[in-house]
Amino acid sequence: MESEYILIELKELSSHDTITKKELMGLLKKYASIISVYDLMMATAHMRKDGEYVHANYREKYLEVYIKYFIMRMKEVLENEDYNYKTNIDKKSFDQSFPMLERTFEKERLTASKDDKFPLIYVITALYTTFILEEPIHPVGSEFPGSLKVEKRNGEFYCPVKDNQKDNTNAICHLCLAEQTPDI
Repeated sequence: MESEYILIELKELSSHDTITKKELMGLLKKYASIISVYDLMMATAHMRKDGEYVHANYREKYLEVYIKYFIMRMKEVLENEDYNYKTNIDKKSFDQSFPMLERTFEKERLTASKDDKFPLIYVITALYTTFILEEPIHPVGSEFPGSLKVEKRNGEFYCPVKDNQKDNTNAICHLCLAEQTPDI
């Protein structure tokens, strides 16, 4: 099974009138199962390389958050046995996210080797976090320059930099369910 087949299966899933969390979780689990420890190590190296461009004061925090909550989500996906997901995901948001996920997958594949699973990990993590866990892509407490953080207030998630990415069509922020922090 090739990594890029996930896009075909996601498109097929999108053709349904409704999508249950159980259906999406089954698909994510299927593709997470082809990711090896070596693939996770390579993805970690990829993220460390990307982290070189993050301001030194935030680099370690950035790497800690991304590696812990991004890469290690694969373990969560594989170990998630809660197949009692009876609720539907937000189909409109899922359908709107597909072109961005597809562009991001392809963009990441351009800079990766054929066997690099980072694009697949990226897609699985984004979908799992958003539609299964119903959490923001950056976990609560993720820090950005200026000591700004992703927050949860009264059951709503807020990100201090979400609006900064509104013109970037490839930004994962478009998928994220957090809203722009109102007082920034």
